[in-house]
Amino acid sequence: MSLTLVNLFTLAAVGLLIILRFDARRFGAADFDDETAIADWRVWARRLSWYGVGIALVFVVYFLFAQPETLLHLRLGEPRGFALLAGLALALLGGGAAFAYAWWRFGEVNLPAARAYPVGMLSSVATAFIDEATFRGILLGLLLFSNWPPLYAVAFQAVVYALATRLGGVGRPRSMLLLSLAIGLAGGWLAVATGGIGAALLAHGVTRFAIFVATGHAGQVTPSAASEEEPRDESAPPQSGGLEVVADREPSRHVRALE
Repeated sequence: MSLTLVNLFTLAAVGLLIILRFDARRFGAADFDDETAIADWRVWARRLSWYGVGIALVFVVYFLFAQPETLLHLRLGEPRGFALLAGLALALLGGGAAFAYAWWRFGEVNLPAARAYPVGMLSSVATAFIDEATFRGILLGLLLFSNWPPLYAVAFQAVVYALATRLGGVGRPRSMLLLSLAIGLAGGWLAVATGGIGAALLAHGVTRFAIFVATGHAGQVTPSAASEEEPRDESAPPQSGGLEVVADREPSRHVRALE
């Protein structure tokens, strides 16, 4: 790929998208989305800013790059019928895996509160779009455009995606990391096979929403759900609500002397 001004802007945009995905925790978005905090406008402002910046960067690449649909997979995919069927099939597998994971880890399906479903749907669809456009679309397309073998390109973008989600960090379940790798590999294969991200986007969105429905959360490990073998997430609030009783200290030597 020649280093023209447009290509440099494209590389800068995809770099910002990867950094933005890695920094989702700061914005309370994607896997760190707290569906219970729906009344705090500050939480909404941070979350919507993350989605807005991500979607805006994707559209910047779409309008700057000469062939965004054919080279960067920023389209539904062809043939449409195969893309739809493949996306639905993978969505069923992903949804089943999400419910199987919830049953294996918690012994039950933790359905979220009814008021959290609109937020969970928004998070699932918007996050899936940004992820697929960034990793299975732009990044994978640039690798293939740079004459990477498809097998290496699909594997590389899947690993980068898994690292960007921070699912390998302390307190995050390794099973979710494996699921993220599976999404990256399967979505990459579908993008190469169909020439678009439509099938991968459908499968990813359904899988992410199924994780929310089955576990009651977008993907975090809450303190009540952390097992004894796994460290708790340090970002989670303390169970006491942040208020702890501090024991009175023993009076100092000077105070005892005055008494």
